[in-house]
Amino acid sequence: MLFGTLFCVCLITANVLETKQLSFGPVNLTAGIIVFPVSYIINDVVCEVWGYQRTRMLIWMGFAMNFFFVIMGAIADWIPGAPYWHGDEGFHVIFGLAPRIALASFIAFIAGSFINAYVMSRMKLKSGGSNFSARAILSTIFGEATDSVIFFPLALGGVIPWEEMPSLMISQVTLKTLYEIVVLPVTIRVVEFTKKHDHEDVFDHDINYNIFNILKI
Repeated sequence: MLFGTLFCVCLITANVLETKQLSFGPVNLTAGIIVFPVSYIINDVVCEVWGYQRTRMLIWMGFAMNFFFVIMGAIADWIPGAPYWHGDEGFHVIFGLAPRIALASFIAFIAGSFINAYVMSRMKLKSGGSNFSARAILSTIFGEATDSVIFFPLALGGVIPWEEMPSLMISQVTLKTLYEIVVLPVTIRVVEFTKKHDHEDVFDHDINYNIFNILKI
């Protein structure tokens, strides 16, 4: 429950923070990078401890809560403000997410999250549960790469020059992976504590990886 709550909060927070643009030298980013990688760390922890089937439910729950937040924000943005209220422009910047960007974000999130969980699950079986650090980093690389390859062309194709796309995607994947590496010692401690506390360490033998098999938990 705690991991599920934090996962949803991270996704919704990332949506809000994405509205601010950041620059670090030649690298341009959105403020969502502060929190979005945490969702992949939670994905890794849940998949490592409880397996792919519980992670599948977690991902769809995060999708549903994020979708609910975006829809409610869009409705509130559409309703005219009170005559004495002068925050329409700022409110629209945060909650007036363009349909194209919203769609790209949802598709990229689903694809990247499930790729991350699948790689984590399969590598755990292959390694017999060893080398968690390598599995966490590699699953993040695959997941974040999938997310970026889908999101940027769908959301920003034609808006930014196509020749800029590869460097933008590579920088996003690189920085998010570095984020995971920096906090890896914390992630390892959380996994160890959770396994001991819940007496769980699931291996995904003979499971159905169909992402739509939601009720199979």
